[in-house]
Amino acid sequence: MARTPAARSSRRWYTASTTDTTTSSDVVVAVDANGADLGPAEVAAGAALAAAQGARVLLFGPASEIAPESLPDGVELIDAPVSIAKSADPARAARATPDASIVQAARAVAEGRAQALVCAGATGAALAAGLFNIKRARGIHRPALALPLPIPGPAGGRTVTLLDVGANAQARPEHLVQFAFMGAALAQAVLGVTRPRVALLSNGEEDSRGSLLVLEAAVQLRERLSEEDPAARAREDRSPAVDGPSVNGLVMEFIGNVEGGDVTGGAADVIVTDGLTGNIALKLIEGVSQTILGSIRAAAESSPRAKLGGLLLRPTLRAFRDEIDPEAQGGAYLLGLRRLGVVPHGRFTRQGFAQAILRAERGAREDVVGTTHAALERAGALRRAPGGTSPSAEDASLRGNDF
Repeated sequence: MARTPAARSSRRWYTASTTDTTTSSDVVVAVDANGADLGPAEVAAGAALAAAQGARVLLFGPASEIAPESLPDGVELIDAPVSIAKSADPARAARATPDASIVQAARAVAEGRAQALVCAGATGAALAAGLFNIKRARGIHRPALALPLPIPGPAGGRTVTLLDVGANAQARPEHLVQFAFMGAALAQAVLGVTRPRVALLSNGEEDSRGSLLVLEAAVQLRERLSEEDPAARAREDRSPAVDGPSVNGLVMEFIGNVEGGDVTGGAADVIVTDGLTGNIALKLIEGVSQTILGSIRAAAESSPRAKLGGLLLRPTLRAFRDEIDPEAQGGAYLLGLRRLGVVPHGRFTRQGFAQAILRAERGAREDVVGTTHAALERAGALRRAPGGTSPSAEDASLRGNDF
């Protein structure tokens, strides 16, 4: 593994003070700097911002585009100029290009030199490199991208977890069933939702509406939640009443189908769909948000009177903008691997990449992977028999993915 001379001679890590509670000295985040719309230097600048807040970063990218001497303590640059971010076949590229930056970053996580992965490039490349190096967690059908969406509202609003938002362009009913449990586990164990309401994204609320995928997934979810579990039922009989079905301690309520307008309407805490539909829904939400903000800005500058009103509203509007800003969230959790991944948008600026690194650092420190996997295991939601997806089918599912 090639390193820049600067990185080799100066392996500089952030050292937390005794009063600093924002860092964890044993967590390192491996970051692929290739593939971002604004180039590797912008990702490196984001790594520097994250390091200023205590993160430790292994940065894989081209030294010719990143000045190693400009990197602060906590960031080590590993020269990795080869990128497969734009590959039409990420699975083949990840296998055939071991020196690619994303493959090297995933390998660092697999070998224990880092505890979480952040990829600034295409989702397909990150997923392929993660599957081939970090490996799928035991009992998982398919990894999924889960994005907690901040929904503005009174008293600080709330959060809706949408998954899958881009990891699997194709899915089977059993995948959606596991995504439902995966999202509920994340919402309950990490986001603090006591009884997650889970729904399938469809073109109507009625049980008869939806594609064959949605219809069969709904049947399987209802069957799964109604299965008899005498031991769990006995535990529930001895415990205080909790609304909604409980599967070995994972309390969730399947409420059926929701329409696109319900994603931000508060009908569910976790909304499940395939990666193609989820990615389209996510980008539609973000596009509408940005269009509305742009229209408000234009209206506020359209006349002297409007400018005066805009000045009065500026603090409130700025807070609203920050609340719905995708960069403030840092990206989606890549769940289902043995270590945590975070996938930000390739169009992010340095602020967004910094938040992605900090989300990965916090997630690794708080053991998001272990917590959600344990919840899935307690719920009996892991794959029950060996086998699963064939390599050829899995390779096909990676093509064209882009968060």
